[in-house]
Amino acid sequence: MITPTSLQKGDTVAIVSTARKISKEELQPAIHLLESWGLKAVLGKTIGAEENQFAGNDDLRAADFQQMMDDPKIKAIWCARGGYGTVRIVDKLNFSAFKKHPKWIIGYSDVTVLHSHIHNFGIETLHAQMCLEIENKTKEARESIRKVLFGEDYKIEFQQKKLQTSQGIISGELIGGNLSVLYSLIGSASAMKSDGKILFIEDLDEMLYHVDRMMMNLKRSGYLKNLKALIIGGMTQMKDNKVYFGKTAEETIMDLVKEYNYPVIFNFPAGHIVDNRALIMGRKVKVNVQSSIVNVQF
Repeated sequence: MITPTSLQKGDTVAIVSTARKISKEELQPAIHLLESWGLKAVLGKTIGAEENQFAGNDDLRAADFQQMMDDPKIKAIWCARGGYGTVRIVDKLNFSAFKKHPKWIIGYSDVTVLHSHIHNFGIETLHAQMCLEIENKTKEARESIRKVLFGEDYKIEFQQKKLQTSQGIISGELIGGNLSVLYSLIGSASAMKSDGKILFIEDLDEMLYHVDRMMMNLKRSGYLKNLKALIIGGMTQMKDNKVYFGKTAEETIMDLVKEYNYPVIFNFPAGHIVDNRALIMGRKVKVNVQSSIVNVQF
C-alpha cells in the first residue's frame, strides 16, 4: 500500500463536503484546530452550497473534490460531514493525478465510499472524525488525526468489554468502515476486497434486523469467510420493532461469524461515538490481544 506524504507546518488542508450541506460557521472549530496544528485551511465551493439536503448538486460536489485532488498545493482533503451523497459522485471522479501524487483523504461514515474505492488503488486513507462536531470528540480522537497527518508513531490501546477472541497477535491490512455503506457497495467498482484482511465495521441508527440482513449479505457474498480478524466499533443508537428482534447488534454479528476461526474484537474506539479514533485504512496493522486489553499498532 502507498502512504500519502506526511504534512508539515504551513501546509494547506482543503475542507469540502461530498454529501450533505454545511455552513462555514459550523466549520469554525475544525478550522481553528487545523490552525493550532500550524496548518492552513481552504474551503471548497461546496461549503455553503445547497441543493435540498446536499452540499450543491452532484456535479458541483464532484468538481469541488476533483479540484482539491488535482491541486498540488493541497496536501490533504478533510470531508466536512457525512449523511448521504458520496456514492453519487464517486464515478464522476478522475483519480489519475491522485494515484501519482496521493494525499490523505479524511472522513468516515458516508466517506466509506472513498475509503473502499481508493483502497482498490493500493493507497491508504484516513478513517477519522469529520469537521462537523470535532469539538465534541475526545482529545484522543482529535490528536489521533494530527499524529497520522504528521507521520508520528500511532497506536490504539483499549479494553474490550466482551472478550470474544483468544489471546495473541494478528497482522493484516485494515479495511472497512460503515456497515451500511459497505453493504451498498457490493457488486460495484468500489466494493472492498476482504480476503486475508482485517475488517472494521461500525454503524448508526439502524434497525437491528437491518444489521442481520446486511451481515447476512456480506456472509453470503464471501466477505466474512477469509478474514484475519473482525473488529467492531460503535454500534450506536440501534433500534428495534415492537416485536423484538431478540439480539443486540453485537450478538447478531457474533452469531453469524462464530463458525470462522478468526478473532472478533468488540468495543473498538471508532465510529459514531465520542471517542472516534483515527484508523489508517490500507495500513498493515498489528493487533495484540492480551486478556481484555487490545493494542493496535499502525
